[in-house]
Amino acid sequence: MAINDSIDTAAAIEVEIVYALLSRQVLTKIRVPSGTTLEQAIQLSGIMKQFPEIDLSKNRIGVFGRLAKRDALVESRDRVEIYRPLLIDPKEARRLRVSGNKIRK
Repeated sequence: MAINDSIDTAAAIEVEIVYALLSRQVLTKIRVPSGTTLEQAIQLSGIMKQFPEIDLSKNRIGVFGRLAKRDALVESRDRVEIYRPLLIDPKEARRLRVSGNKIRK
């Protein structure tokens, strides 16, 4: 857990940044100034240094499971989620299940 202590605590809010891989989930709690965007919060969390494959121009992001724009403002206790690209198109996955073929990962 990383808390950014350099932020004025009176004007700061706490948010969670989440990124899930197939094998594990990473959750980082940080304090950010009020008025911070989702993209800024992700940058401040340091998670992109940990996972250089994250590209905010390609990866979708959301708050509590709902897609959101990068310039949306975070609110206190938001859970900012960074989504990985799909491994297979959902329609193709269903077609393969129906036909009895297994999905390869």
